Amino acid sequence: MRARFDNFGEIEIDGKQYRHDVLIQGGVVRKRKKTASKAYRDDYGHTPLSSEEPIPWGGRSLYIGTGMYGALPVMPAVYKEAEQRGVELVVDRTGNICRLLQERRSEDINAILHVTC
Repeated sequence: MRARFDNFGEIEIDGKQYRHDVLIQGGVVRKRKKTASKAYRDDYGHTPLSSEEPIPWGGRSLYIGTGMYGALPVMPAVYKEAEQRGVELVVDRTGNICRLLQERRSEDINAILHVTC
């Protein structure tokens, strides 16, 4: 999978531009549905990644891109659920995660990528 994150608020995956957070499950790219996490915005100063929104848990690893500056909060419940499911979380700035994804086969990729802060 070719993923590039060079511009704030925009990510390119396999030649297609996205101007919103994305969720990748088995190589299929969709818009991140963060409505369930918005209830925690005031507590975190930003809409965090919560375990209440759709998370692509299938597979052994889940890649989480925390934005250009690494500001996306990942709630403790996400880490706890990953541990219970035996899923390795790889959490880093979105640009770094994009570089890691290029080394993986598309069908093996499960990720959530934040495209702003």
